Amino acid sequence: MKNFIELRNISVLRDDLRILDDVTLNIKIGENVAIIGPNGSGKSTFIKLIMRSIYPSYTGYGVCKLFGRDVWNVSELRSMLGIVTDDLQYNFHNEITGIECVLSGFFSSVGIGKNHNVTKAMIGKAEETIDLMGVSFLKDKKLVTMSSGEARRFLIARALVNNPKVLILDEPSNSLDIYSSLSLHKTIRKIVATGANIILVTHLVSDIIPEIDRFVLFKNGKIFADGKRESIFSGSKLSSLFGINVEISENKGFCSITTI
Repeated sequence: MKNFIELRNISVLRDDLRILDDVTLNIKIGENVAIIGPNGSGKSTFIKLIMRSIYPSYTGYGVCKLFGRDVWNVSELRSMLGIVTDDLQYNFHNEITGIECVLSGFFSSVGIGKNHNVTKAMIGKAEETIDLMGVSFLKDKKLVTMSSGEARRFLIARALVNNPKVLILDEPSNSLDIYSSLSLHKTIRKIVATGANIILVTHLVSDIIPEIDRFVLFKNGKIFADGKRESIFSGSKLSSLFGINVEISENKGFCSITTI
C-alpha cells in the first residue's frame, strides 16, 4: 500500500515559533484517519502543508512527500486530493450558484470564468456528485442564500468531481447546527462507501464516524499519539491531550464525550 503522505523530521516556523516541530508521519492510501488536537496544536498548519500553500521551514534532511513525490504542480495535485476547509467556504461568499461552485472544481477556481470550457461530461459529473450529497434541489440556488450545512455539501461535491484518492475535511461541523452536523456525518459515510479515503481534521469527538480506524493526536506542534482506534482513542489519551478529565462513550462507532 503506497503512502499518501510521508513526513520525516518536518518543522514549520512562524517568526520564532515552531508551529510544527520535527513531525514524522506516514499515512497510507486506504486509511481513514482522524487528526485531533486542541486549537493551536498544529492541525491547520498540517493541512496547509498538504495543500502546498506553505512549505517546511527547514528541508535539510527532512522529507515532505505526497503520493510519493516531493515536487508537484499544484493544479495536478488538487485533481488527486479533495480538500474542504472553512477558508474555502469563506472564499465562495459571492453570487455563484451551487452547480457553478461544483463545476469550478474542474478548474481549481472560485466560480466559473469566461475562459473556462465547461463540457457536458463535466456537467454530468457535477450533477452526479451533487446528487450524492443530496442537494440536487438546491443546485441553481446561490450559495450566499444557503445555510452553512447546505453550502458545505456543495463544497464537498466540488472536491469530489475529480474522483480524488483522498478527501480531507477540516473541521467539517464548524458553524453547523445539530441537525446539519448529523446529516453531514451520514453524507461522509456515503462518501467512504464509494471507496474514497477520508482524512478528518477536528477537535470534536462527535465528528468521528465508525469508518475512522486510525487516530493522530497533535499537541503543541508535535504528534502526541498515533495508532489504531482501540489503542489511541480513549478517555485517558484525550484527557492528557486537552488538559481536562474526560471519558468517551461509544455507540456503534459514534462517540460522545463528558467531563469527569
